[in-house]
Amino acid sequence: MRDGLQAYCRECSAEYYRQRQEARGRTVREKHKVPLGHKRCPRCEEAKPHSEWTRNSSAADGLTTYCKTCRAAEGRVRHLRKKYGMTEAERDAMVVEQFGICCICLDAPAEHVDHDHGTGRVRGVLCFSCNAALGQLKDRPDVIRRAAAYVEGNVWKPTLVAPGVYQLPS
Repeated sequence: MRDGLQAYCRECSAEYYRQRQEARGRTVREKHKVPLGHKRCPRCEEAKPHSEWTRNSSAADGLTTYCKTCRAAEGRVRHLRKKYGMTEAERDAMVVEQFGICCICLDAPAEHVDHDHGTGRVRGVLCFSCNAALGQLKDRPDVIRRAAAYVEGNVWKPTLVAPGVYQLPS
């Protein structure tokens, strides 16, 4: 209008918009009352204080769309799907097959997916320490065997027989 005001009040305009969208077969999200200093997460559908949200400078309110809890859960799912091509259910099935323990140390709970860096094939689910150890040893079986021999005390050391002459262990 010329005076800068609409012909209808805010509530009537919102209802008219809703009716038009429904006539087109679209759905319109319900408005929810949220206390001051809180924001509603569309995934868990809870109103949480701003401290439960991560900052996002490009958003209008300066906060991310989903709360920290929902973002963390989605991040785990996305990581498994993107890196290993598997779902949480498939990973959980592997853990059950291993009776919930690490395949290498048979002691700690299995929590980390292990894969072959060359082929990308998933080998199993290990504890953090065993998974990190394989990574540090670059997944090389010869290096792993030498490390096992070292730990068992069968160290490969040449013996000095004469000056400049060494005997290698058999």
